[in-house]
Amino acid sequence: MKPDLSWVLNDVLTVRGARHAILVSADGLLMERSSEIGRDEAETNAAAMSSMQSLSRAVAGFVSVGAGIWKQTLMEYDGGWIFLIAAGSGAYLAVSAALDVDMELMSIRMQQQVTALGKALSAQPRQSAGAEA
Repeated sequence: MKPDLSWVLNDVLTVRGARHAILVSADGLLMERSSEIGRDEAETNAAAMSSMQSLSRAVAGFVSVGAGIWKQTLMEYDGGWIFLIAAGSGAYLAVSAALDVDMELMSIRMQQQVTALGKALSAQPRQSAGAEA
């Protein structure tokens, strides 16, 4: 059964100017989408966002030789912005927003949500019942 991760997207979309949000696997599969974006469009964008994070990681050394670690990609278009960040092991959160979005608030909110997501998806180690079989 697939866990419901819509809460991650819903909270990010409360930032004024946020439009759509998708949670993407490293191999480009759509994990979750906000209700404002159709499934086909979300799947197409999931594949593209996976490629974008891969390209961003590949050029991280351009920032600082040997120490460039990718954290976030920000893309500007005529009609708005796309924010892309790592959301745990093998997952990425992408959000599209209007030109007038509060960029700092969006980045902070996304970081908060991926931190919460990481905790939600982490399983606690099993405790032994004490008796060995």
